[in-house]
Amino acid sequence: MVNDIIADSLTRLRNASMRRLESTNLYYAKIVVSILEVFKTKGFVKGYSVNDKDGKQSILVQLAYDDQGKSMINEVKRISKPGRRVYKGRSELKRFKNGYGTIVVSTSKGVIANDEAYRANVGGEALCSIW
Repeated sequence: MVNDIIADSLTRLRNASMRRLESTNLYYAKIVVSILEVFKTKGFVKGYSVNDKDGKQSILVQLAYDDQGKSMINEVKRISKPGRRVYKGRSELKRFKNGYGTIVVSTSKGVIANDEAYRANVGGEALCSIW
């Protein structure tokens, strides 16, 4: 059993993009699906699908690459960890990597990107960052 499902998912995405794989499998969790939805809207992954095989759910993620075959994911990091939670206010969520990156934030309005949280005037737990 994986203790930190988010960190495991981010590591699998990072490793698959470094190996230039077309897709990868992740363990299923609602929070992981929410994070993948943010990644999909920002263009870091092409898409994902939830598979149910023998009562076990998993997520198949299709990775995104540019025209030269370079991965859209340069770096993905876990910010808030089970041993040390990191919370950010609205003012801290304005921009990340000069607008090229995204911080995924768990707020009272759901799991959203940092620019959406800034516009919604909410802060929350910074789950991960990607650029």
